[in-house]
Amino acid sequence: MLTERQEEVLDFVHEYQRSQGVPPSTREIARTFQCSQPTIHKHLQALARKSHLDKMADGKWGSKATQVQGHLFTAPVYGAIPAGLPAQQEQAPEDLITLDPAIFGLRRVRPGQLWFLRVTGDSMIGAHILDGDLVALVRRDPRPGEIVAALVDETTTTLKTYLREKGRTLLRAANPRYADIVPARLESQGVVVGVIRRQAA
Repeated sequence: MLTERQEEVLDFVHEYQRSQGVPPSTREIARTFQCSQPTIHKHLQALARKSHLDKMADGKWGSKATQVQGHLFTAPVYGAIPAGLPAQQEQAPEDLITLDPAIFGLRRVRPGQLWFLRVTGDSMIGAHILDGDLVALVRRDPRPGEIVAALVDETTTTLKTYLREKGRTLLRAANPRYADIVPARLESQGVVVGVIRRQAA
C-alpha cells in the first residue's frame, strides 16, 4: 500500500519517463514537490522496496521499459450524463473503448474501476468538457475541486465540480449560466481523470 505522496511521486516519475525517455533526477523530483532531496530519496527508496521503482545505472530511480509501456485495457461506455441541469436517466452500456490507461496517469487498473460516460450539455465548457465528449472516470472518493459524476438525492445524475464550502457539499458548473447545486444527499459515482474529445463535424 502506497501513501498519497508516494503515489504522487510514482505518477510523476512514470509520466516524466514516458515523455522524456529517461527517469527524472532526485533534484528534479524535489523541485516539483517543493521538498528536500533527502525527503524525496526516502520516498524513492520506499517505492523501490515495494517493487515500484528500480535504481538505474546512472543513479536515477525509474521503471524498467516494460513497466513504462503500459497495457491495453478495455473499458465500457455507459450511456450519457448531463453536463447541464441534472436529469433522471437510466445508464446502459453503449460501447467499449480499448486504450492504455497510462494516458490518464493510471498505472494499475482493475476490471470495473475505469469506465466512460458520454457528455451532453454545456455546463462544463469552462473545464474544456464539451457536448459529445467522453469522460473517463475511476471509482474512488472525490477530493474537493475534482469533477465527478454525481448521483443527486438518489434520483438524478450530473457532471459537476465537487466542492466543500462552509460545511456544505456543493456541485458547481464550469459555466456561469448554471447555479450551484446543494444536494441533500450526494453519491459520487466516479471521478473524472480524462477527456476524449468528440470529433468535429
